[in-house]
Amino acid sequence: MNFGYTHPEGYRKARRLMQLANKFNRPLLCFVDTPGAHFDLRSEEYGQAMVIAENLAEMISLRVPILVVIIGEGGSGGALAIAVGNRVLMMEYAIYCVAPPEACSGIVWKDKGEHAPEATEGYKPTAPDLIKLDIIDQMIREPLGGGAHRAPEAAARNVRRAIRKHLTELMQMTPQQLVQQRYERYRHIGLYGEDSA
Repeated sequence: MNFGYTHPEGYRKARRLMQLANKFNRPLLCFVDTPGAHFDLRSEEYGQAMVIAENLAEMISLRVPILVVIIGEGGSGGALAIAVGNRVLMMEYAIYCVAPPEACSGIVWKDKGEHAPEATEGYKPTAPDLIKLDIIDQMIREPLGGGAHRAPEAAARNVRRAIRKHLTELMQMTPQQLVQQRYERYRHIGLYGEDSA
């Protein structure tokens, strides 16, 4: 079992589907729920880093609308390799981050995840935080009383409404505008000015 971690062949398969969408001028919908790329020796030997880089380059240049929905966990560059979109939507209780809180705790505090709550507070991987930081475009509300897994039909209706809204807007853009908008979006993430005073 790989617990949702993606192997290199998974990214290659995703890239082939992206190319098909581009070839036949179809919008690309990406549903993301992965803690990231698989981290074993075999994955590295099969070119994990290279396929992630190739996917990033491929997605940034596709001439069709790309709509991404983070439905669970979007972790690391492994998630980004299938999540470069014109619009990025996120379920209310999903997370989207550079590393899972436990991994961040291990990196920063050199422990086994004991500081995961502090790590989460520090880098803000939740939808409300990411809206404020302009990382995502919309937070999709989950049904009251426990989230999407307790009321999947209601959650699916909310996702469908959000997809329809954003896809309708994106379909009005030319291929050149789509590529340029996507490029500008990712060039400006994390860009901050310095006060000259």
